[in-house]
Amino acid sequence: MTTRQEEQAPRYAIIVAGGKGLRMQTDLPKQFLPLRGRPVLMHTMECFRGLVDKVVLVLPSEQVHYWAGLCEEQDFDLPHTIALGGTTRFASVRNGLAELPSSGLVAIHDGVRPFASPTLIEACFQMAERRGAAIPAIPLTDSLRIRIGDEVSQAVDRSAYVSVQTPQTFCLKAIKRAYEAPFSPTFTDDASVYEASEQGTISLIPGEATNIKLTTPLDLKLAELLLDQDPLP
Repeated sequence: MTTRQEEQAPRYAIIVAGGKGLRMQTDLPKQFLPLRGRPVLMHTMECFRGLVDKVVLVLPSEQVHYWAGLCEEQDFDLPHTIALGGTTRFASVRNGLAELPSSGLVAIHDGVRPFASPTLIEACFQMAERRGAAIPAIPLTDSLRIRIGDEVSQAVDRSAYVSVQTPQTFCLKAIKRAYEAPFSPTFTDDASVYEASEQGTISLIPGEATNIKLTTPLDLKLAELLLDQDPLP
């Protein structure tokens, strides 16, 4: 499926889609919600078409049959391998990594981020190839305060913080080793797992304001507006 030329390291993508749609206020898992006639998840996976050698989609076991029906109904032809999700995102990513070899690079991406651009994905892979690990991040625009007690807080310098996105991209050998660790509640994303294993440092690259994660009904409305700005073929 790849159209890349003379790449030295194989490139892979793991799409983690285990959402239940609770904050979307819908019974349908948010990755399956329709966005211009297609499930959100299909838009997300299309971001990687032609950019990687293999896509691994991680789904809860009870959603696999439903997904297969959607693919048939939509004539969705992007080749991918299914890995079963676990009880935590940590376990789901580990199951996805088990479907890949130990050499190359892997981009781990949220199933409900359907607007990651090819430019962003390429930048993540290039930085990970040079430095071992790369994540996209954007500056914060809201003021920040830290809680000191129940009713007390203090302002902090927002320039010292960034908001993290996906795809978070790594050398496969290192991230596989990192995921051999037991689960910890401090693992909020793949970068935190990588850091805890002392595999190396995380390099930041500029993220994209449009690379939103669809979590609430308002996010879905924004996604529709973004699609209107950039019509699909």
